[in-house]
Amino acid sequence: LYDPTLVVTGGQCLLLFAAVFLLTADYIKNRRSASFPPGPFPLPIVGNMFSVNYSRTHESLTQLAETYGDVFSLRMGQVWMVVLNRFDVLKEALVNQGDSLVDRPDSPLQQEISHGLGVIFSNGNLWKQQRRFALSTLRYFGFGKKSLEPIILDEFRHCAKEIDGFQGKPFAPHLIINNVVSNIICSLVFGHRFEYSNEKFKKLMAWFEQSLQIEASVWSQLYNSFPLLMKCLPGPHQTVKQIWRDTKDFVRAELKDHKKNWDASDPRDYIDCYLSEIEKTKGQADSSFDEENLIMCVIDLFVAGSETTSTTLRWAFLYMAKYPEIQEKVQAEIDRMIGQSRQLSMEDRAKLPYTDAVLHEIQRIGNIAPLSLPHITSKEMQLAGYTIQKGITIIPNLTSVLFDKNEWETPYTFNPGHFLDKEGKFVKRAAFIPFSAGKRLCLGENLAKMELFLFFTSFMQHFTFAMPAGKKPILDFRFGATAVEPPLFQDFCYCL
Repeated sequence: LYDPTLVVTGGQCLLLFAAVFLLTADYIKNRRSASFPPGPFPLPIVGNMFSVNYSRTHESLTQLAETYGDVFSLRMGQVWMVVLNRFDVLKEALVNQGDSLVDRPDSPLQQEISHGLGVIFSNGNLWKQQRRFALSTLRYFGFGKKSLEPIILDEFRHCAKEIDGFQGKPFAPHLIINNVVSNIICSLVFGHRFEYSNEKFKKLMAWFEQSLQIEASVWSQLYNSFPLLMKCLPGPHQTVKQIWRDTKDFVRAELKDHKKNWDASDPRDYIDCYLSEIEKTKGQADSSFDEENLIMCVIDLFVAGSETTSTTLRWAFLYMAKYPEIQEKVQAEIDRMIGQSRQLSMEDRAKLPYTDAVLHEIQRIGNIAPLSLPHITSKEMQLAGYTIQKGITIIPNLTSVLFDKNEWETPYTFNPGHFLDKEGKFVKRAAFIPFSAGKRLCLGENLAKMELFLFFTSFMQHFTFAMPAGKKPILDFRFGATAVEPPLFQDFCYCL
């Protein structure tokens, strides 16, 4: 006779067996040796994915370091990560043992976006070829050299004219500053700048911001842990993929225009040089130069050369409005050493130690790239007494360095004195590593340093920034993949 209770019991047994099997398989697959860095206990399947506050990820990781030490582990879904904290640990890993950490992890979401191409997330021979070519080509067009100064200063004039159009009324500098900084990389890559009113360009800047924020959220972790499932589900991760498809279309349109007037004997910009390199290396078995790689490299250069620099400048305005007495001292030094009529140059940096110190402190406390970019171990390595196997994702927690009480006298206070000696001269600090360290050091570091100095000092030379009457600057942030950003659309007043 048919007995339903036996069927139910049998079904329950099957479910119980499946659950035990999955949990056992998960445990066996993800267990680590006693010499592996410690960390919070991971839940089955999802690991520590929901143990982190994704709106303040860097702070969560810094707090975990207080419990588990400077080298600790997390399991995000099926991916093991080791988080590195404090300067000595990061230096040992990224510099002294840099050969073991030269690669980037091949995460499913990033693979969907870049397909292993470009210069930021590529690895091996492809990365070496693309990075070497990018640096040599951009140097040819003035990257990090004095010949780039006129382009930066000319862009400031466009910006100053735009700001003057507000006639002293409050305005939100967010979009303007994005366009100002991005136009410098545009001149190097595309050979021309974009007007601030260009709708396509404005949309491109908005896409970058939106995507980088989503990529630092739990949606990214879910996609990377369960890609087959997440591909079928709606959510912000689908938005990210569409943004980068649209961004590639934008670059393809520029590439199409370039081809119409391309002359290999007279290169105008990075794209022209890349097209020549494609022709030059055609047929070579180890060549990584083709149009799809070109498109991804251009996008990488945009992100590396604009997002963090524009964010730093917005932080600069916030801190100058927050601390008007510091802004006055910066302006007084510029007035005394340069005046208000002469254009600044990089040679003036040595004459402006206080201004330089303020700019460095903005980068330190602004903490633009708090977790840098991930690395992956290419072979087993020993670090701080622990054994880290090949294939483990490494997260350099720059926050733990830039706010370390053992490295900075007042780590949570805006204090330009961190970069000044008793005589008021500028001093370098070893723990100042906002661009990370090692062989994967930020590609755009030299350009960023030049832009930050020339733009910041030019703004301070011509404008005073303050909040509208009755308002105070908000020094909170929005966490993103490569930047901790100040709030959007915060209004400023200014005077000449």
